[in-house]
Amino acid sequence: MAEIYSVGLTGGIASGKSAVAARLAEHGALIIDADLLAREALEPGSPGLEEVISTFGRELVTEAGELDRSALGRVVFNDEEARAKLNAIVHPRVRAEAARLREGASVGTVVVEDIPLLVETGQQDRFDLVLVVQAPESQRISRIVENRGSTEEDARARISAQATDAERAAAADVVLDNSGTVEELQRQVDELYVKLQGRVRARQ
Repeated sequence: MAEIYSVGLTGGIASGKSAVAARLAEHGALIIDADLLAREALEPGSPGLEEVISTFGRELVTEAGELDRSALGRVVFNDEEARAKLNAIVHPRVRAEAARLREGASVGTVVVEDIPLLVETGQQDRFDLVLVVQAPESQRISRIVENRGSTEEDARARISAQATDAERAAAADVVLDNSGTVEELQRQVDELYVKLQGRVRARQ
């Protein structure tokens, strides 16, 4: 019998990564959402949050004892050293929890780790397949402005803070094109999942 088949899913902000993850989940893949795990790592009362407080100050916590994520974002967004300190707190906890979830997966399961900064953090070599979602920058900017209430300037800053499309494509085994409709993207995911199931069967 085969072990799990591991897929690393990534893409730039507003590329359509969440839509791909949702479609893979519909097919039965186990989705491990790194962003969600990162949020959970800094929940009120958690050791992760306490470490953030001791590193960056208690002013980043609301009166309700929750992390003020916007304030933290302002601290680390344009400060590489501060961002590295935050990553050193969050990333090990995310990876440990992801490992726990992987270990709990049934034999033969397609396990998809949704990691926005997969390429930036050099994790591509630990997956059976790296899946990248791409969309034109102009479309991504429009989505960020329309769906997230950001300015165009903020959207461009967020995109430029991530790896380039070329860097992600260079790390990819499969690239999905999300320049069209949701249905067109889902069709690509459906075709890919059939191939993934074939690879799982070939291992058994």
